[in-house]
This record gives sequence, structure tokens and C-alpha cells, in this order.
Amino acid sequence: MYKVLHIVKALGLGGTEKVMQLMALGLRGSRFEPAVFSLQDGARAAMLQDGGIDVKISDRLFEYILEQRPHIVHVHRAGWPEPGLMRPIAAARLRLARQTGSSFKLLETNVFGRHDPSPEGKTFDTTLFVSHFCAQRFARLHQLPAEPPRRQVLYNPIDYATISAQTLPPAQRDYSRPVAGRVSRPDPGKWSNLALDWLPSVCAEIPGFRYKIIGGIEPAVQFVQKHRLEQQVEFLPAFLNDSALAGFLDGLSVFAHANDTGESFGLVIAEAMAAGLPVITHPAAGERDNAQLELVEHGKTGLIAGNAEEYAAAVIWLLNHPAEARRMGAAGREKAAREYAQEVIAAKLIKIYEDLLKE
Repeated sequence: MYKVLHIVKALGLGGTEKVMQLMALGLRGSRFEPAVFSLQDGARAAMLQDGGIDVKISDRLFEYILEQRPHIVHVHRAGWPEPGLMRPIAAARLRLARQTGSSFKLLETNVFGRHDPSPEGKTFDTTLFVSHFCAQRFARLHQLPAEPPRRQVLYNPIDYATISAQTLPPAQRDYSRPVAGRVSRPDPGKWSNLALDWLPSVCAEIPGFRYKIIGGIEPAVQFVQKHRLEQQVEFLPAFLNDSALAGFLDGLSVFAHANDTGESFGLVIAEAMAAGLPVITHPAAGERDNAQLELVEHGKTGLIAGNAEEYAAAVIWLLNHPAEARRMGAAGREKAAREYAQEVIAAKLIKIYEDLLKE
């Protein structure tokens, strides 16, 4: 049995922490024994412990690594220099090497595809990018090869089994129901004007249209009030687990995504695809994240809109063409099962770990 230590800065409800949780839980039953270290506590600590994963909350990372002597340390981080997090890891690796003649393998999930030129950043054996977009941008901007084994792409996992089991399959879903929805953190950085600018046109065109929002922000509330759309828009609280997420997605016909900063992967998009929903999204400008265009294939798993008029037209078209919406929803569900399901990613991660240990 090989010991794998997953390291994160906090255990909140964000996407980075959720991905770490699914990766750790996916190792159960393999020859890799996962544990989690975090500098800060959070809601995911209890979820991990309920899943049988040991969790350590502490600011003594150096000492904990020396005590546990893992075979693999897997860091989940943004990708830019973070000396407060990385220096204890590098120091512990050096200490173990001096004491025992060998040490752990070190890899990272680089969430935003950023470059860390610091001494600590150069110590990774493997960097995992969460999309091909991130890997290609990294290689282009930094003139560094984004190729295995040093740099690889491993998509974020989703709990496909739970979401697909608790949502209607596309063949049984009524895609003509005039209901769309979006999911994000209540953070202005996860929003775009395009998340709302299309709304008045659709409400005027589609009788009884409803828009359900998880993660609303104050400007969104003000927009709805200004346009007198309170009867059409519902702001809902965040949910804590994928069963609640599945219940929300099961009540939609279209998933509406809009985020000016783009997505380095797009966890909520992949989850909506697992629920059998066609997804509408848009490009982000310049060198911003654009992996949403990697997940959503225009005309196949959803539609790409460049402005509010195109976005409104996409929503109206999908609701008026339920057979096409069903086809896209089914294609998205198949893609999610094939490329993002927790079990699929766990098998690939185990292979990466095994290859590292052979070196």
C-alpha cells in the first residue's frame, strides 16, 4: 500500500477543494491510501472523513510530512508561486532524502495553468493541467513543453454516478419546459453581464419562462428589479452536495453559463452535461480562460454565443426545438461519462501515480 497525501490550503466548498475530494475518494479500494492535509478547516473536512479519508488541519505541514512519510504528495493549487505553501513541502522532501536516501514523488494539479518559476516550482515531478486549453496556453506563453511525463492533462472529475442517477435521462426529459438555470459562487468574478442581458428578450418571447440562479450577486438582483422580472427569476441558496445539485439540474431544460474570466475547466458545465442538459456559453477575451469551449462543442453538446442577442436566440431556439436540445443533452451526458466521471479520472490518476513510482 502506497501513501498519498493530498494538500490544499482550505477545505471550503470551492471547485478546487471539490476536485481534491473526488480524487481522494476515487483512490479507495486501490493500492494507494489517500489522506488530506489542509491549512484551514471547512465543510469538506467532514465529507472526507465520512468517506473514510484521514484529514489533518494544521499549520505544521513540514512536521506532518516527516511524520507520515508519504510515497506521493499531490498539491492542489492555482499554479503561481506560493512560497508559504511550497517551502515546507520542499524542505520536508530534502530532509527525508537526507535521512533515508529517498523521498516522495511530488505532483500538482495546476488549476489555472499558471507558471511558477520559483525554486519550489521547479521541484515538481509532474504538473497536471485541468484542460488541454490550459496546457496549450502554458506552452505558448512560456515556451515550455506541456508534454508527458513532466506536464500532462487530467480533467477534473465529477460525481457522474450520483448526478446521472438522480436526473432524468434525455429520452425522458421534457426539453420544452421554459426553465433555464445557472450555478456559480456568489462572487462578481464568476459573473458576466451576458448572464443577464439576454433575459428581457427571452422573457418577452417565451411565455412562462423561468430563470433559476444559484450564487446570485447584488448587481444581478438589481438588474432583475430594474427590468421588473421578479416573477421570472428565482435566486436560490448554494447546496452542499451533489444530490442537491442533481435535484436543481433536473428541473432545468437549458444550462446557462456566462463568466467573463472564463473557465480553466468548468466544473459546473461538466455537471450540467452529466445531467443531460444542453449548455450555452460564450468565449472569453484575449488570454483569459477558455476551456468552456473545450467542454461545450457548438451544435453538439450546446451552443456558443458571442453577445446578448446570440445568447437570447440560443435559449429561444433550444426551447423551441426540444428534439435538438435532447440530442445535445444526450451527447453531453455521453461525453461527461466518457471523459469526466470520477471513476474514469481515478483510473488515469492511478496510472500517473504508478508511472511516477517506477521512475
